[in-house]
Amino acid sequence: MFESKVYINRRKKLKEKMKSGIALFLGNSEIPYNYQANPHGKFRQYSSFLYFFGLDYPDLAAVIDFDNDKEYIFGNDVGIEDIIWFGPQKTIKEKALGVGVENVATLKELESFIKTAQQKNSEIHFLPQYRAKNKIFLSKLTGLPIDSLGDNVSQELINAIVYLRSYKEPCEIEELEKAQEIVNKVHSYITKTLKPNMYEYEIAGGIEGIIYQNNGYLGFPLICSVRGEVFHNPYYTSKMKEGDLLLVDSGPESSMHYIADITRTYPVSGKFTKKQKEIYDIVLKANIESIKMSKPGVFYKDVHKNAHKVVAQGLQQLGIMKGDVDKAVEEGASALFMPHGLGHMMGLDAHDIEALGEDNVGYDKETKRSNKFGHAYLRLARKLQPGFVLTVEPGIYFISELIKRWQDEGKFTEFINYDKLKDYQGFGGIRIEDDILITKDGCRVLSKSIPKTTKEIESLMAKN
Repeated sequence: MFESKVYINRRKKLKEKMKSGIALFLGNSEIPYNYQANPHGKFRQYSSFLYFFGLDYPDLAAVIDFDNDKEYIFGNDVGIEDIIWFGPQKTIKEKALGVGVENVATLKELESFIKTAQQKNSEIHFLPQYRAKNKIFLSKLTGLPIDSLGDNVSQELINAIVYLRSYKEPCEIEELEKAQEIVNKVHSYITKTLKPNMYEYEIAGGIEGIIYQNNGYLGFPLICSVRGEVFHNPYYTSKMKEGDLLLVDSGPESSMHYIADITRTYPVSGKFTKKQKEIYDIVLKANIESIKMSKPGVFYKDVHKNAHKVVAQGLQQLGIMKGDVDKAVEEGASALFMPHGLGHMMGLDAHDIEALGEDNVGYDKETKRSNKFGHAYLRLARKLQPGFVLTVEPGIYFISELIKRWQDEGKFTEFINYDKLKDYQGFGGIRIEDDILITKDGCRVLSKSIPKTTKEIESLMAKN
């Protein structure tokens, strides 16, 4: 945990933004793996609960009473059986005092607390829930049917939390840098270890081991695949051979759950082919130009569009695309090769704060989501501000099924040379992803120590 004053100050700022009522925060419970007493992996607390209360324990809830300027932690102290199995533990009172909360009660008492508030016509502000157990509990507490919970979340509370969590504090940046230290070791391991005839799972297992050895945790399922055109490939069963490209997208969390989200693409043989280097250098140029553009006051949707323009220009030079570049980007033709957005906010989550709604985080009154294929998947479009931490992750992918569908439909034939694409069957995909902090006059690359030019990568792999 951070010092208690960090959480006290965050709750104070939330109180200043909210008018009245109470805010109800439900913490997470452990998830059973294959039976109730066998939890699935390491416990992960709900991020907004962590942000305001810092308690990384299961089965807790919290309330902030805006009308009476009071805060409460609700939870149950452990019994002797828990002590036998898990050892001595702090009481709920001790945990609460550690984050500056004086009032504690049991989870059973939370039910009567909420009912009393409802009888006083006090507005109950709560957030969207993504776990079934919490939806059931929230339905029981509020009396609202589960199906109607989504229609009754507090937009006022969402807006306030999105605002506060978007601007990273110095202590948060320190934690984000700790996650970067872990991911640095991950990519050093890859360049030292990767070689032909290995299986993906050998590299994936080593990566996960490094993360755990450094007191970290996987923030999302590791992507480690020679099928780089499959964005969220969860399988690691392919045997890697000469000429393959291995795309690795990893998100280690620090012990306090702040995350790094970095992608690099490596030649399995240690050297890029001519064709691979040509595509890689286009992606690298898009990455570098996007970072240079990222500064306060710039709309990230404009950075995203410029990345598409760089991709389209580069592919034109290779004869893969043709026609007017700006028109090809605006109409969505370049999305055949980069169907995802350029990046997203990050912090306590890889897609930071998006549990409260992607549009609430990445869009605002000044920005409207595109309805064009590819551009519609941009998660962050709004104006950048100092304190934002986000990803910059352009890529080029050759997705056979998508290419075939567009070709069969005669789609964008004025922009795409489908005959030339036959030369790229089985190419896979390349993505280069960095994490940046927006500063008062530009940005700072948090992942700058991880090599990303073809020369750097080939040199490292040759040494090892």
